[in-house]
Amino acid sequence: MNRLNDASSPYLLQHRDNPVHWWEWGPEALAEARRQGKPILISIGYAACHWCHVMAHESFEDPDTAAVMNDLYVNIKVDREERPDVDHVYMSALHLLGEPGGWPLTMFLTPEGEPFWGGTYFPKEPRFGRPGFGQVLREISRLYHAEPERVLKNRDAIKQHLAKVEAGDSGVLGLDDLDRMALRLTELIDTEHGGLQGAPKFPNPPILEYLLRYAGRTNDGAARHRFLLTLERMALGGIQDHLGGGFARYSVDERWLVPHFEKMLYDNAQLLELYALGFAETGRPLFRQAAEGIVTWLEREMTTPEGAFASSLDADSEGEEGRFYVWGLAEIREELGEEDAAFFAKVYDITQEGNFEGHNIPNRLISGEAPDPVEQRLAALRAKLLGRREARVRPGLDDKVLTDWNGLMIGALVRAAPLLGRPDWIGLAQRAYRFVAESMSRNGQLGHSSRGGALIFPGFALDHAAMMRAALALFEATSDASYLEDAQTWRDVLLNEFMVEETGCLAMTARGADPLVVRPQPTHDEAVPNANGVFAEALVRLAQITEAADDIARAADTLNRLVSMARTSPLGHTSILNALDLHMRGVSILVTGNNAGPLHDAALQVPYPDRSVRWLRESGALDDNHPAKDLAASGADAQALVCAGQRCSLPVTDAVGLKARVREMLASEPDSPA
Repeated sequence: MNRLNDASSPYLLQHRDNPVHWWEWGPEALAEARRQGKPILISIGYAACHWCHVMAHESFEDPDTAAVMNDLYVNIKVDREERPDVDHVYMSALHLLGEPGGWPLTMFLTPEGEPFWGGTYFPKEPRFGRPGFGQVLREISRLYHAEPERVLKNRDAIKQHLAKVEAGDSGVLGLDDLDRMALRLTELIDTEHGGLQGAPKFPNPPILEYLLRYAGRTNDGAARHRFLLTLERMALGGIQDHLGGGFARYSVDERWLVPHFEKMLYDNAQLLELYALGFAETGRPLFRQAAEGIVTWLEREMTTPEGAFASSLDADSEGEEGRFYVWGLAEIREELGEEDAAFFAKVYDITQEGNFEGHNIPNRLISGEAPDPVEQRLAALRAKLLGRREARVRPGLDDKVLTDWNGLMIGALVRAAPLLGRPDWIGLAQRAYRFVAESMSRNGQLGHSSRGGALIFPGFALDHAAMMRAALALFEATSDASYLEDAQTWRDVLLNEFMVEETGCLAMTARGADPLVVRPQPTHDEAVPNANGVFAEALVRLAQITEAADDIARAADTLNRLVSMARTSPLGHTSILNALDLHMRGVSILVTGNNAGPLHDAALQVPYPDRSVRWLRESGALDDNHPAKDLAASGADAQALVCAGQRCSLPVTDAVGLKARVREMLASEPDSPA
């Protein structure tokens, strides 16, 4: 019996008609394995995953393979986006077995949920140097029953290593340390194509932000160039959807030409921030177009009727990866006519032979940017082709609403809006925020995933950290005190439900959540920044906004605990290092007085890696510990005060003076290391 028919996840629903007797993850499935005395096969994937679809078509839809699975195993199907905790535990187990990882993740467990062997994609028949899936199923079952000592040995070794928490050293980090790490990072950036050297190429936004912060601190021209080069080559490459906006997950080649065509909300949230920063740094239209393209795509294809944001778009349509996005020259001629088609083809690398498996991925890696009149002509042609593309069979939309990914996008919209002069993006962010805060919350604690009225609850650490950071961004932008109150509520949830006092780290799961074989406490960044890094940044921003002694101490203490782990593996912990940079170097801008709107706008136009902003309205009050408390009360007219630590500038009353004062304070001696 397949039990996925009532699942809320679009990924699980894709498998509801399989002849496999799938269970959803939960204690009932483990109890069934114990009752039958069978091992568990757990298959973990996500809706936009190409190789997940391949394995499903080859094996899970095949009655003969399904019969073997049903006979030998209790089979569990998991959406990794719904249950990142389950995915993390078993992906970590796979890494301990010496495998590089990826999806679909295929693991074999004891009836207690303990992993003892696994892999990723298995072909139905032996190929690619891999055994056939049927062979694997039979041999693992034979070992489980005939050689239990081997299974137990693997189980115990894996479980012992899973229980270990990432260890750090006892040292501190100062700006000199951050600079040395960033200098080494600069040397890893591809000087021709941008991004980390080699292929496949992922955007790695926290790493790029770390590079930009370093360039700003030190005026390192090479680091700045490599940051901007990466943004440029991605924006020109096929990884960007030049017709519809937004970016694919990654590029399979080193040039950013051929994307893995799935489009994820979390990638685009992080890239929106980076392109807004790139535009603030350079004023290049290319960067504005990339940022606005992301939001155009978000509004057109990813916004739910309630105003929240869907999770992803599939890589496949009509059974082919990328089919929705690629073009033939003849089709472009048919739509645009000979003259316009020739013009478009020259700019976007469209040929009769194609640049990808006989088809064409539109890109501008060869032609580059063009003058404004040319860009206007191209915009009209892109609109025509987008209209034609809309008539194609669309890739599948995973429309579940994930709290953490929505939090990342809400924060990105709010941070990017002032840098690009798009105040309308604040409203887009507020609508999504309201849905998550009101419809996905119970007694102040957030759920993780919502679809069709079903809520996965309780949520995870990153859900609360990302929404805390989003709430602070909205408070900075609007001065609405309710956002600050929400941020403080979610801070308390993180401290009470997720913080592990023995390690000083957030666990992924809340105290009352269903137990796993271990309670994971990762600190390293993956495709999304780690909850510990996001929480650290939010604590630093909260401290800069309130200047309350408790908030300042909490931010410093949290960073002190986390930087020891970042020291041992800096490239994997750049979200923590970025929070440390903000803590040590960032300024807080306090805006007060009558008619202070223009000064507040000017404060928000200071790029967010360098500052936190508070607009003190008439009903607001400053903490007694605030270093600008007396100066803020010194006049009724609009003024801004720029503070770094316990030092504050004299009041400034105009935007030019504010930006000059920020530059001075950023260049002054920072506080001591964490």
